Amino acid sequence: PLVWLFIFAAGFRQTLGVSIIPPYQTYVLYETFVTPGLVGMILLFNAMQSSLSMVYDRETGAMRTLLVSPFPRSFLLVSKLLGGVAVALLQVYVFLFIAYFWEIEPGGDPINLGFFAIPAPFNGWLTVLPALLLTGLMLGALALFMSSVIRQLENFAGVMNFVIFPMFFASSALYPLWRIRESSPLLYEICRFNPFTYCVELIRFGLYGQIGPSVEGPLTTKFFGVEIPWPFVFGGIDATNVVVVIFFTLVFLLGAIYAYNPSKGLIARRGGPGAGA
Repeated sequence: PLVWLFIFAAGFRQTLGVSIIPPYQTYVLYETFVTPGLVGMILLFNAMQSSLSMVYDRETGAMRTLLVSPFPRSFLLVSKLLGGVAVALLQVYVFLFIAYFWEIEPGGDPINLGFFAIPAPFNGWLTVLPALLLTGLMLGALALFMSSVIRQLENFAGVMNFVIFPMFFASSALYPLWRIRESSPLLYEICRFNPFTYCVELIRFGLYGQIGPSVEGPLTTKFFGVEIPWPFVFGGIDATNVVVVIFFTLVFLLGAIYAYNPSKGLIARRGGPGAGA
């Protein structure tokens, strides 16, 4: 991410320049625009690397010890998921701290706590935390599901690359969606159906302080093209982003728990309870 921010962003700035079309509504340098996408990259790559240990534990037999423990398998998976998210959050904030010296400063008004106001960049680092948690949980749950299904280390490495790069590049992490729509309507539709796009937009508006309930705008939100009523829309964060990320988090996590259970999951169909270990 640092290489992309310090080297590639300088060249892309000349071609992409700034964004003056909603939802950004202001002049945005490319380095400022791409930073949330690079944060998403850190969470994505860390999730895949964290779940790689599950496949390794299965091959070495360490998983056998976990399976005979008194803890339910859902507890083991959630614990591993939370541990991976915690490590990823540390990496993200180190990256944001370094990016701050590259004049990537989160925006938004200072957070007034009555007796104390949180100034920039700490306000942006604080408001983006819920988005980072949701994104880390969704990507970690996806990686856990993959590692529960895939049995061999070599296969997981191949599938991991097949998932990471399309998910990252076919999103709004590096390019504004309105630019993608102008150049390729098909790619734009693919980006819209990519859950990672909603994660990046959630991080983007959380980092730059455009978050909070607002009664401005329509009281409906589009969910994959279908307008549904919503009690409010977020000032910058459309409720669709939150709904999609939470939905896929639950789907991936439930799939991982089911696949990790040798008594009824996908592992059992491929060789029984002991085969996974």
